Amino acid sequence: MPSWKSRGLRGSFFEELINETNEYYRDNGIALVHKIPTPITPIEIDKETKHITLAYFDQVSTVDYVGVAQGVPICFDCKECVADTFPLQNVHAHQVKYMQDFEKQGGIAFLLIYYTSRDIIYYMNYPELAYFYERQEKGGRKSIRFDELNGANFHKKSDNLYINYLEYVNEDLEKREQTES
Repeated sequence: MPSWKSRGLRGSFFEELINETNEYYRDNGIALVHKIPTPITPIEIDKETKHITLAYFDQVSTVDYVGVAQGVPICFDCKECVADTFPLQNVHAHQVKYMQDFEKQGGIAFLLIYYTSRDIIYYMNYPELAYFYERQEKGGRKSIRFDELNGANFHKKSDNLYINYLEYVNEDLEKREQTES
């Protein structure tokens, strides 16, 4: 079973920006999106700070966030990537399956990947993720190169504190509607 201590605080900056965005969306009646906590069993607790220093995951999680935006169910996971190669091991099979099932129920599932060295965010919808994941399952690359990604799905991080990811979802919905017509 994986140890929580070994994972550190990966993605905490990006997730904090997403949490602030979700608070803004909620306060302004735009969307209601919640962070899904990962169930853990604490093993060690620092007596001075009362912080958990070692824990184990109780069960596999789904995705980082689930909610609804203007009547559209959404679920997504946030990832940070320092290099120009995104390792698919960062997305687990049970997460991909959850996203697949979510989409089958009429929701929109996606990843937000923050390329920290480039200070840019990539919106990867479930169909694109499924393509790369299936390629890996068939013995292909176990990572995604930056130059393989759709240039239209890159977004600059705005100067304010928020990541307006619903803008990306809206663009995705418009593309899906055009494809269906």
